[in-house]
Amino acid sequence: MEFIGKSLRLRIRGRYKKAPGLSAFLLISFMLLHPAQADESIKVLMLDSPSNPLPSRQAEKIEDLKGKVFFNGQSYSGSIEVMRDENGLYVVNSLPFEKYIEGVVASEVGRNWNMEALKAQAVISRTYAVFNKNLNGEKNYHLTSSVLHQVYKGENPDPLVTEAVTATEGEILTYQGKPVNALYHSTCEGKTELPEEVWAESFPYLKSVECNGKNTPYESWRKRFAFEEINKALGMTGFKDIAVISITATGRAKTLRIVYSSMNETNPSGMEIRATELRRLLGYKEMPSTDFTVTRTDTEVIFDGKGYGHGVGLSQWGALEMAREGKNYMEILSHYYPGTVITKDKGQMHSRNQGLEK
Repeated sequence: MEFIGKSLRLRIRGRYKKAPGLSAFLLISFMLLHPAQADESIKVLMLDSPSNPLPSRQAEKIEDLKGKVFFNGQSYSGSIEVMRDENGLYVVNSLPFEKYIEGVVASEVGRNWNMEALKAQAVISRTYAVFNKNLNGEKNYHLTSSVLHQVYKGENPDPLVTEAVTATEGEILTYQGKPVNALYHSTCEGKTELPEEVWAESFPYLKSVECNGKNTPYESWRKRFAFEEINKALGMTGFKDIAVISITATGRAKTLRIVYSSMNETNPSGMEIRATELRRLLGYKEMPSTDFTVTRTDTEVIFDGKGYGHGVGLSQWGALEMAREGKNYMEILSHYYPGTVITKDKGQMHSRNQGLEK
């Protein structure tokens, strides 16, 4: 470490894969900040990718500082905790809760979105954060900055987002008096997916409903993978064929059968894999959703699909379309999370029915 005026420059060298929470060079500028109250802040583990390893229980804190971090071209303010374990270094950003919500909304949706869609996103992002903070309260972080949870790319520059977050300040979705697991995704076509088809866990407020999206970026897509890419992703050799053998209740691919043979095998072998697992192995960006059909040529596998994300809960582009049609954020949330109630969360949850279904 070397001090430069009022800032501290922390140089961290080594292989990037061994330091999932930090890039090879990290600049931290320190400023005097007012520490947030514990119940008004949230701790976010900075991750580039959901495939990066998470801190182990043996992770130890090596620095605890207040200031601003420049990480992957983005600016993050608040308290900074640097941890280390056998995998490398990690950064946890602790910041005021509502500032975090502004950053998430700005990171999750497009610029100049309809105000009611922004308000809906603010409520579900806040609800999702409260749910995970309660779930992970004993850990050294509450959630991550990647799509493993919800995307957070630092400070919000958009005044419309600030307006939407301020207008819904403290509002969360509850079911029977408890914060819900407000899962959401980018785009779906047709109907949203059931959570039990993705994670084998159901929730009474997460049903399959109409998506409502129109002219979305992922209305349809095509992805191509060479046989060798399939082999590498699945850790095998000798890929031969692939086919969807079962679908979910909403028509998405559920299970696939893959035929392969190794160098020492005369007869091909077969394996079954869940579509959600195949998507994880190939990459969430590379395989936008499990709503696809698959064909094989002599050299590659072709996936033709639609939608982006796991398909459960609110569709962000569907919410935008509802807002364009004149629906307010309460009606949007009622559609995607039937049976929930908007509650004003001020440390104690005072029920505030905003016209959502009971």
